[in-house]
Amino acid sequence: MKKNLTVGILLIIGLKCWSNSPDSVYLSSIKTPQFYVRGNQMAYPIMRLNGNDQLELSFDDLDNDVKNYSYTYELCNADWTPAEMSQFEYIKGFSQANITNYRLSSYALTHYTHYVAVVPDANCIPSRSGNYILKVFYDGDASKIAFTRRFLVYDNRVNIGVQLLQPYNPTISRSHQKLQITLNVRELDVMNPAQQIKIWVLQNDRWDNAVHDVPPTFYSGKEIQYTRDDDFIFPGGQEWRWLDLQSFRFQSDKIEHADYLKNSTTIYVKPETDRSQLSYFFIKDYNGHFFIRTTESVNPYSQGDYARVRFSFIPPGNSPFPDKDVYIIGQFTDFDYNDSARMQFNAQRGMYELSFLLKMGYYNYCFATVDRSDALQKPSFEFTEGNHNETENDYTILVYYRSLSGRADELAGFSTLNTLVGK
Repeated sequence: MKKNLTVGILLIIGLKCWSNSPDSVYLSSIKTPQFYVRGNQMAYPIMRLNGNDQLELSFDDLDNDVKNYSYTYELCNADWTPAEMSQFEYIKGFSQANITNYRLSSYALTHYTHYVAVVPDANCIPSRSGNYILKVFYDGDASKIAFTRRFLVYDNRVNIGVQLLQPYNPTISRSHQKLQITLNVRELDVMNPAQQIKIWVLQNDRWDNAVHDVPPTFYSGKEIQYTRDDDFIFPGGQEWRWLDLQSFRFQSDKIEHADYLKNSTTIYVKPETDRSQLSYFFIKDYNGHFFIRTTESVNPYSQGDYARVRFSFIPPGNSPFPDKDVYIIGQFTDFDYNDSARMQFNAQRGMYELSFLLKMGYYNYCFATVDRSDALQKPSFEFTEGNHNETENDYTILVYYRSLSGRADELAGFSTLNTLVGK
């Protein structure tokens, strides 16, 4: 009874904490939080269980002081609900680790403190595979959460076969992409695949439009197939828009003008228009991601400056979309649809507008609409970017397994596919 009460309390706390997205910033002074495979800003934070993989966490605090930051983990199920386990069951060593590597900014007009940590700490290691939320908190108080980031720990026990196909439905065959998936679960004890196996497929590391809860089509021996015509279909989207902010002095042709003030910089991006009626055209992009880098002789992490960047989008006819909101989406907005990413329509100028405080680097983004009546906030590129079957996208296939007596979903395998190179 005591054990059930403890689990219930942990579940309630977890649900309260993650009422927002698992990738959220709670402390307003936190800017540019990044979490990736060490040495590769483009790589989603995923590591192999009991392996030597390392992740890198970095962020800026614009309070420009030194705070006592720490982090801990929370294990979640495939759908990001908290697992009914205590931390002792999925963390080896201490339940938290301190972030001790920091540097005060220099040269930049915007003052900040830059923090870096290598995850996992040798004394605080995830001991189970699955979905995790990294919680960064301050003052040694785990309730004072600064921000949270997702990461994945996998145990390679499933062989995943994946093929890229053109949808059979002629109404979407030119605008969507379809995956066909086959699993070999020889190393797992699967009695009921519909209950014990879950697949989540991400497009460009996005959870907002992930496809999941797809039942298997065929199960024979240790092979599970997902081959129905309408399974794992994604809108192709368009190649992502780009903004080069690697220098504030030498501007790209995307910049309309900039205001250089004594203590700050404001950059105005040229107004952008709807691309949904344009033919597909390939351009090299980073599939919605961003990286911090400068073309000037400064350290981009502790000397790179910030600017207030103003975006604008001109809708057809300079009129607002009826019953729809317009958002800027990209990794720098956490692919989230909250007030900070929602654009405001300026009736006088006939365009949507929004600004962000961004650090020197290179950014991908798109404009998306969301129906105000849609409680699930499903984004659409139909009226802003267009969808094309030819678009280059990255797909990540995550396979979760739960034993018949298990209390949490295990990440038993993952695979990736790029639509351009086919692997």
